[in-house]
Amino acid sequence: MVDDLIRYDVLYQEALLGLVKKVLGEVAQAGLPGEHHFYVTFDTRAPGVRISSRLKAEYPNEMTVVLQHQFWDLTVSDSTFEVGLSFKGVPERLVVPFRAVKSFVDPHVSFQVKFDVQHEEDAAEVVEEAADAEQPPPADGETVEGEQPAAEGEGDAKADVVSLDAFRKKNG
Repeated sequence: MVDDLIRYDVLYQEALLGLVKKVLGEVAQAGLPGEHHFYVTFDTRAPGVRISSRLKAEYPNEMTVVLQHQFWDLTVSDSTFEVGLSFKGVPERLVVPFRAVKSFVDPHVSFQVKFDVQHEEDAAEVVEEAADAEQPPPADGETVEGEQPAAEGEGDAKADVVSLDAFRKKNG
């Protein structure tokens, strides 16, 4: 396996998050242009997400909000966006860190982007797994404590290839 020392996956995610920040920032300043509207899905368990306990009980893992006709006080910072929305007639204020966003969709122009959301405890686990991977493999027949043997075909890494054409509007 080739080591990606540049970390294109991380740079790609950061660039797309920058796009979402810019779009939401412009909407916060000038409102939604034309027929544009957004579906924003986020992980309700992510650090920094602030929603009411009522919404947390209803959406324990993830939630999708629609920014279209009835939202107010959209504010955008470097790390979060805040917005007022009504849920079943009850006004709520949501605070969502950009790192919690799982997807951003503008159906008016068929634009969609998905993100890999990773909690800090998940990131620590990935670092730990990477450190374990640097250890020499056990000798044949030797087992590592707590490790289960992989089923055949498991562990075969495949790269996700994303075509930019998927994000372009089709002519015609």
